Amino acid sequence: MIRLRLHPLVLLLLVALPAAAAEEPAGYRQSEYRAEVPATLSGATVVSTETAHALWKTGQVAFVDVLPRPPKPAELPEGTVWNEKPRRSVPSALWLPNVGYGRLADVMHHYFRAGLEKATDGDKDRPVLFFCLDRCWMSWNAGKRALEYGYRRVFWYPAGTDGWTAAGYPTERVEPEPGGR
Repeated sequence: MIRLRLHPLVLLLLVALPAAAAEEPAGYRQSEYRAEVPATLSGATVVSTETAHALWKTGQVAFVDVLPRPPKPAELPEGTVWNEKPRRSVPSALWLPNVGYGRLADVMHHYFRAGLEKATDGDKDRPVLFFCLDRCWMSWNAGKRALEYGYRRVFWYPAGTDGWTAAGYPTERVEPEPGGR
């Protein structure tokens, strides 16, 4: 039997290494949106929780939350009042639900473009940061799509509100931008 003896520092580094990231696809992620995400988004800057917070504190970066809205359960009896779970997000973020899917209907492309125009005051050079939850492809897809729409300063925050709240940063209840259903 062969026994390897590793220096404690080497062991520490091995434990501290992040899990293998998914490979960046050429197109959009089409399914299984809660899974290991890539470490990169070509054309965008990937940011950590600390960097996202620093960008938020400047007030110069548009934060766009793309968490999808859950559909109303089909099995509810007629007349039942259904209340969605409130969304707590980064303060002043614009919530554009359902724009992170791999395929969007024309109406959703229009909704997304209108939301981005609102978030950036129509300036495609204004920095815009996309997020959702940790390990959520929705924000990756949305960032990729914004680049294709011509936005030039795109940030992607893969840890999303999970990373934000774990760091103890403030959140507030947000409402979805109208017109996205």
